[in-house]
Amino acid sequence: MTTTLAVSPAEKTKASATSRARSQPTMPRLAWWAVSICLAILFLYPLYVMLSQVTIDDFLSFADASGGLSVVTSLGNSIFVSLLATGVTVVVSTLAGYAFSKLPFPGSKAVFFVMLITFMVPFQAIITPLYLVLRDIGLQNNLVGLSLVIATFNLPLGIFLMRNSFASIPNELEEAALIDGSSTLGALWRIMLPVAVPGIISTALLSFFAAWNEFFATLILITDQSQYTLPVSLGILSAGTNNAVDWGLMQAGVTITVVPCIIIYLILQKYYVAGLLSGSVK
Repeated sequence: MTTTLAVSPAEKTKASATSRARSQPTMPRLAWWAVSICLAILFLYPLYVMLSQVTIDDFLSFADASGGLSVVTSLGNSIFVSLLATGVTVVVSTLAGYAFSKLPFPGSKAVFFVMLITFMVPFQAIITPLYLVLRDIGLQNNLVGLSLVIATFNLPLGIFLMRNSFASIPNELEEAALIDGSSTLGALWRIMLPVAVPGIISTALLSFFAAWNEFFATLILITDQSQYTLPVSLGILSAGTNNAVDWGLMQAGVTITVVPCIIIYLILQKYYVAGLLSGSVK
């Protein structure tokens, strides 16, 4: 004997509407492809123009030391500053984000709000006090001091991203680790960090790009040419004589600066997007 369940007309209408909404895309597939191709051309065309204007002679002239500047030395300085600033930002942001998300304390929301307010403080407004502080502690005209300054200004965004990343992780995972006898740091290291990898990579990428492209802080806080980073050396070398810009030399320097960032982003883009979306959906 077969039993048939009765379905009301309202339920049938709702089901059919849902089925039609799923079957009909908001935009035809061809239109999506057209928009995507246009956006790809829009973003790739400047790269094509940049690379098409560069010659081997430009790279060779850029690699030569000029005016006391060495591209190889500047490149090494940029790598050192970027890695150190990124490491400091990731470590501090991870610990602070975990504390704000999983270890709330009285006034933690107010502290987090005050930290976010620092986004509104322009870097140029406090460069003079920073210069005086670094001079007093012996880190002025020093790559370590420059790295710490850049990391300090990357921390608010890094902490914000890591807090959202840890907030999206269920509390049951941490509680299970604590019940099994793990300490708070042990639970963070063994359980939470592997799950929060997208947030960590997003924080590291944003910090690395900010440090790699930093120009103003290096120009103000570093006075020794041998410690200039690549953006500052590029600006000086491309100026040429009589303030006439050597466009070929500048394009070669920009290519050297941009290509590593593009490669790193393409390799880690899926983690980057996932990290930015962490905590956005509950």
